[in-house]
Amino acid sequence: MASLQTSTLMLSSSSSSSFPSKRINAALQLPELPTDRLTVIKTRTRKMVEGLNLKVDGFTNTATTPLLNNNVATTTTTPNHVDQSFNSTTAKFYAILEAVAERVEMHSNLGEQRDNWNSLLLNSINMITLTASTMAGVAAATTVGAGVPLLAMKLSSTLLFSAATGMLLVMNKIQPSQLAEEQRNASRLFRQLKSKFQTIVALRSPTEQDVKDAMEKVLALDKAYPLPLVGAMIEKFPKTFEPSVWWPQNQSQTSRNHISFNGKNGWSEELEAEMREIIEVVKAKDREDYERLGNLALKINKSLAIAGPLLTGIAAVSSPFVGNGSWGTVVAVTAGALASTVNAFEHGAQVGMVIEMYRNSAGFFKLMEDSIGATLEESDVEKRENGELFRMKVALGLGRSFPQLKDIARKSASSRLEGTAIDEFASKLF
Repeated sequence: MASLQTSTLMLSSSSSSSFPSKRINAALQLPELPTDRLTVIKTRTRKMVEGLNLKVDGFTNTATTPLLNNNVATTTTTPNHVDQSFNSTTAKFYAILEAVAERVEMHSNLGEQRDNWNSLLLNSINMITLTASTMAGVAAATTVGAGVPLLAMKLSSTLLFSAATGMLLVMNKIQPSQLAEEQRNASRLFRQLKSKFQTIVALRSPTEQDVKDAMEKVLALDKAYPLPLVGAMIEKFPKTFEPSVWWPQNQSQTSRNHISFNGKNGWSEELEAEMREIIEVVKAKDREDYERLGNLALKINKSLAIAGPLLTGIAAVSSPFVGNGSWGTVVAVTAGALASTVNAFEHGAQVGMVIEMYRNSAGFFKLMEDSIGATLEESDVEKRENGELFRMKVALGLGRSFPQLKDIARKSASSRLEGTAIDEFASKLF
């Protein structure tokens, strides 16, 4: 209300002045003022935006130009042969990594295939043997004057026993369950190798020495677990049991010298003594135990591999003499039944797979011995792997914690001083 009264007084005073027309004109020109102000505001805003654009452009130019200049200078000053060497080494390492990934797939597929071989051959041979034994028994129950039916029974039984003998000879020679376990181990070791190579690429750029070491490891693993059967298959019945070796054996070793330890690179005199005791326990307990079990399983497998074809062969020879009350009937039926039992135990229990498991486990402990021995024989501690990291790898490989690792080393030292054998294994995994 106060504002309305004020505006009314202003209008009345203006109407009573001596220049009413000019004031009316001024009042009529009031709507044009916002347009002028808007124009001024637009002009100022445009100038401010242009100023900001100039500042932003100037900032980006000053910020990016040195970086671009530095990049140009870097690329122009860096020798071309260095880039080519780096790219070539990296490309070689990635090529090896791709080959390792392909081998993982190949060994996995072959492992499944050879496991199927074991199941199919086992079931087929047992069915053939049992069928032949049944026919021999039926032929014995047939009257002597049966003529053609009796001859057909004898002939069929003889052929089936002969076929079972030939199939058993092939199956016992290649040991499909052992072949499948070999491929499973190879696939696992190649995956482990692939993981190590990926770790190298993630941590740093590979060098020429990395490429050389990678090639040697891949070729050593190929030799330890060959893919073909003819000409390259691992001997299934060696004279003595030997641990599997899948790592390069031509690594250079330096002479063992006395070292003054001062905690360099994570190593100390106490840690070296602990690692030496671990080697003794692994060699005297773990590796020796698996070699003993491997030799026992190898002897059992040899006996079963000979007994199976021998029994089916005896049954095949006795089948033509099957008759009512004949000795051939007893021999054929009994030998066939025993052959099925032997075959089921040998390949159903997968004795060959057990032997390969023992070979791989003994090889693992041999690898640990060689790894610890090669590390300790390096006289320059700076060239060794970091002591704490190496100790952690050994502890994880044996399935023990640091206090347990130290305790087993202490027990080993005490046993050697007392002249007694340690009663504990180094590993808790196998």
